[in-house]
Amino acid sequence: MNQRPLETTATGPAFVPGPVLLLGAPGVGKGKQAQILMAQFGIPQISTGDLLRSNIAKGTELGMQAKSTMEQGKLVSDELVNQMVAERLKQPDAVRGYILDGFPRTMPQAVWLDSHLGTKALPVVAVSMTVDYDQLLQRITGRRTCTVCKHIYNVFSNPPKVAGVCDFDCAPLEQRADDIETVFAERMKTFAAQTAPVIEHYRVLGRFEEVDGQRPVAEVTSAIEAALRRLRGARA
Repeated sequence: MNQRPLETTATGPAFVPGPVLLLGAPGVGKGKQAQILMAQFGIPQISTGDLLRSNIAKGTELGMQAKSTMEQGKLVSDELVNQMVAERLKQPDAVRGYILDGFPRTMPQAVWLDSHLGTKALPVVAVSMTVDYDQLLQRITGRRTCTVCKHIYNVFSNPPKVAGVCDFDCAPLEQRADDIETVFAERMKTFAAQTAPVIEHYRVLGRFEEVDGQRPVAEVTSAIEAALRRLRGARA
């Protein structure tokens, strides 16, 4: 990594995070951390799900191809997803960096991304948030949502005052259909199978670190930023 991760501002050097792949199993808190990092560094989150929906809604050529594929009950190809990502990375807001969400999910996608970025841009660095399986299971299966105000509870860590009832409007709470243990177990298997090669890819390249996702939110954020600085060779 020969590129410099710092840029000069009126008050001195500012840290440039560059492309960041934030990894984590379902329920690890990845989405919350992505939102914090976006605000902190002024960079966008690039989600393949959002890209698909946006291209389909706008009726772009790529979106029409994706819609046709999905209507046939097929998975959108890596090639099509890669093209959407390539178009998104051309936008001005991605110059200083971005948080990648759901991409690269597989080794072919990771190899394509490295090749696409080449040597003229900061390479992708990966930070994985880790949480014990049992803790993740409680986070997912314990989640309950108010049917009216959509406030989220957890029967293990943040239960309502009265079981099954929202504190604010006394409406019933519901559990999402996919927030059950059998579904969670399958999601974890899929995550492990797809992500393990990607993690190893970036680990071998010296562009990977892990942080403890069980710590308080602010501490996890600090740990991620420290990991990014180490990976970019920047001083605190």
